[in-house]
Amino acid sequence: MSDTPSASTEKVNLLGLSPAKMADFFASLGEKPFRAQQMLKWIHQYGESDFNNMTNMSKALRAKLADVCEIRLPEVIYHDISNDGTQKWVMRMDGGSAIETVYIPEKERGTLCVSSQIGCALDCSFCSTGKQGFNRDLSVAEIIGQVYVAAMSFHQQGEKRAGRITNVVMMGMGEPLLNYDNVVDAMRLMMDDFCYGLSKRRVTLSTSGVVPMMDKLGDDIDVSLAVSLHAPNDELRNELVPINKKYPLEQLIAATNRYLQKLPDKRKATIEYTMMEGVNDSLEHAEQLAELMKQVPCKINLIPFNPFPNSGYKRPSNNRVYRFRDHLINAGHVVTIRSTRGDDIDAACGQLVGRVADRTRRSERYIKAVQLDQPTRIQ
Repeated sequence: MSDTPSASTEKVNLLGLSPAKMADFFASLGEKPFRAQQMLKWIHQYGESDFNNMTNMSKALRAKLADVCEIRLPEVIYHDISNDGTQKWVMRMDGGSAIETVYIPEKERGTLCVSSQIGCALDCSFCSTGKQGFNRDLSVAEIIGQVYVAAMSFHQQGEKRAGRITNVVMMGMGEPLLNYDNVVDAMRLMMDDFCYGLSKRRVTLSTSGVVPMMDKLGDDIDVSLAVSLHAPNDELRNELVPINKKYPLEQLIAATNRYLQKLPDKRKATIEYTMMEGVNDSLEHAEQLAELMKQVPCKINLIPFNPFPNSGYKRPSNNRVYRFRDHLINAGHVVTIRSTRGDDIDAACGQLVGRVADRTRRSERYIKAVQLDQPTRIQ
């Protein structure tokens, strides 16, 4: 899926052009900068993909656009709505693999969970996406296309789009910072006033801790930051989140603080902590987490594990979760417990899988290990 102009005969997909690249594109056609703003509005606010209907542009320009570019949308192959109102879309991408996108409605807001890669290369032991292996990065068009599909689905239902998607979280399939350029361009489209107009506080990037790219992110954009922590010490995190072996907790904490210091306002990081019975849910772990997080302006989001087949992990009891939470609160931290949403359609946190043509063959090894009743942790 092409996002930028090229000398080849392949048409440029305007869906994936950031505001700056859209301006460059129209400049290459000899057009004035305001044409870029018009096009962004046509695509992202009006949901228009037919150049003939863009009546504030001349017939000659519309004909030229039809020759050299297109507005190509993701192919939705599945859409389901949970009993609690959560929605999941499965979209087929170039090459045949599929990704998943989830919309979570709440009283005052609607949050869209967006994927950045087909599969995931990080192989966190408690996440079903990681067990599918990795295929490739998503293009800008494929990332922003998820927002487009969700936004326009509400519009097509005859409801006001404004206020429907109030927040976007880059927490779907993949590690966003390993697809850096495309993710940043997509987030710029999310926040642009001629596109989706989301506040920088309402666009959140979640990372497992790619430290060098966290530093680069702080130089390029000021979205909100979430850190997938899941363990309060290096020994356990090495097992649950393997990237910790490369960037251990000391480096991750320092990078998180550096990012927050670059923001123009006093924002806190969100620390995501998936709780698994008998793994990381003891009071000792709570004490370690409370001490570790004293170093970071943050709020802690506890996520009771959402089971998937043959994971080897269990969800802790509510009493264990509440006891863990209370210990953190008594230590002075702001703590929330993420409610499980959409689990009846496999849309809960950690359950997104899609259908990935796995280049890593990790899914094949995982299935064999399960069949042989071996430990499911696949290196």
